Order: sequence, then C-alpha cells, then structure tokens
Amino acid sequence: MRGFFIMAKKTCNILIVILLAFAVDVYATDFRCVVDTVVPKTEVGGDTVAPVKDKPAKGKPAKSGRVNNKRVTFETFDQHYARAMKFYNNRQWLSAAGLFQELYPLSLGTPRADTILFLFADSYYQNGDYNMAALHFRDYVRRYPNSEHTEDAFFRCIQAVYKTSPDYSLDQYNTQYAIEQIKSFLQAYPDNNHVEECNLMLDDLRLKLARKDLEIMKLYYNTDHYEACQIAAKNFFNEYSYSPLMPEAVYYLVLNNYEYARRSTERKKPERLKACLDACQKMSINYPDSKYVKETDKIAQDVTKQLEKHKNKSNKSS
Repeated sequence: MRGFFIMAKKTCNILIVILLAFAVDVYATDFRCVVDTVVPKTEVGGDTVAPVKDKPAKGKPAKSGRVNNKRVTFETFDQHYARAMKFYNNRQWLSAAGLFQELYPLSLGTPRADTILFLFADSYYQNGDYNMAALHFRDYVRRYPNSEHTEDAFFRCIQAVYKTSPDYSLDQYNTQYAIEQIKSFLQAYPDNNHVEECNLMLDDLRLKLARKDLEIMKLYYNTDHYEACQIAAKNFFNEYSYSPLMPEAVYYLVLNNYEYARRSTERKKPERLKACLDACQKMSINYPDSKYVKETDKIAQDVTKQLEKHKNKSNKSS
C-alpha cells in the first residue's frame, strides 16, 4: 500500500512539470504574437529585425531636415526675396546666392528679374568664386543688353575673369581670355569710368604673358639651345617691345650670343660675335640705366677685341 502512494506521488510531480512547460510555451507564443502586431519588422541583410526609432533629445523638439523648409513659390516669393536681400546685406553670400537662384526662374518677365540675376552673380563674386561670378555676369549681359546695370555687369565680369588668371608658370588660356574680354568691354563702352583700371589690368596680364615667354627664352639659353633662344628673343622683342622686362630679355640675348660665339668654329665665330655686339649696343642705346649695362659693356669690349683679332688674322692670310 505504501508503495502505491509513493508511485502516485511521483506520477503527480511529472504531470505538474508537463503542465508548467505547456503553460510557458503558450505564454511565449502569445508574447511573440503581441510583439509581431505592435512592432512591424523589416528585412536587413536577409535577417528580420525591428526598426529602431530616433528619439529627440529631452527638452528639444525634433528638427526637420531644413530650417524654414517652405519652398519658394509665387505665394511666398516676396517673403523669400526679403530673406535673400537680408542675407545679401549681411554679407551671407552663399545663403543669398542659394535663394536668388530659386527666385530667379519665378521672377522672369517681372521688373525684378534683372536685379535678382545681378545680385545672384555678385553674391558669387563677393564670396570669391570668380568662375561662377563671371559665368552669371556674362549671362546677365546676354539676357539684358539694354539694362541700366549692363555696363556694370560687364565690368564685374571682366574683373572676375581677370582674377581667374593663374601664375605665369601655368597655362595662360585664362589670361588670354581676360585680355580679350577687357578689350571687348573697352570697345563696347569707350567712355566708361573704368578705363584706367582696365588699362592696369591689361598691363598686369601682358606682363604675365611676357614673363612666361622670357622664362622660355632663358630656358633655351640655360640648356644650350642657342638658336632657339635667338628666335624666342626676336619674337619677344616684336610682341613686348614696351614691356618692363625688355632689358632682362636683351641681357639674356647678349649672354646667349656670347656663349654661342665662344663655342663656335673659327669660321663661324666672327658672324656670331657681331650678333653679340649688336645685342650689347641695343642694351647701351635703349636701356642705358639698366642694371645689366655694366656687364654687357664688358662683354662688348671683349667681343670687340676678338673681332679685331679675327680681322687681323684674315688680313694676314690674304
């Protein structure tokens, strides 16, 4: 009898464990159903995960992606135009440019259109983006050839192009283009108020081109390309006869011709010495106050002596 009760007790314990396990499994299933209903799932890299939502910081409302995110429309045009002018007057050039760019298409056909395009271009100019400024000022001149601001826009355009001219050691396409644009401006507005400034810009640009050509001439001399140096010098004299770099160019021609004659055969030496002497005389006659005159005069004396020797030799041989 006692053994029966012991067996019955063990059986009850087993049934209780089974019932508890079943209850836990049902609860877990119900919990998963609740989670699946409340939190939608997304697929990420093949795994199903619940999305995580960003929470705004305490005390601070969640921000939208853009401050004052109203788009520029005909209804909000005046409001945004006032904002753009405020940015412009406060020297917030990029903010002003961004709004003017949105305003301009809506302003076409209205009295404000040319003003907006001008201020749009000028915002880039004031911010130092001269390529963009030149582009839009040029567009202004094309679109509004008879506006009261056309001359000013054209002048701002050439100022911007002038500022894009690189160092003389780089490619000089922009320099050449700036010279052409300044000449076009002076031709279109011969009585403008910026003639002196235009001439100063032209002088500076031409000096840059002259410096580049002079450096090429010097390179020929330093690499023993004496004939090429002579040709470069001739072109330089024709192109930049009034350049302040002329004395330096003549000086290097003297050095070039002197070295060329020194390395020549006896038969060709007299002719090349005469070319050197001609360059020395060019220096003493045209640039007597140059810092190079003292050295070229010494070279001229030596060349004269060598020519005399060759003359005496030729007389004796004859």
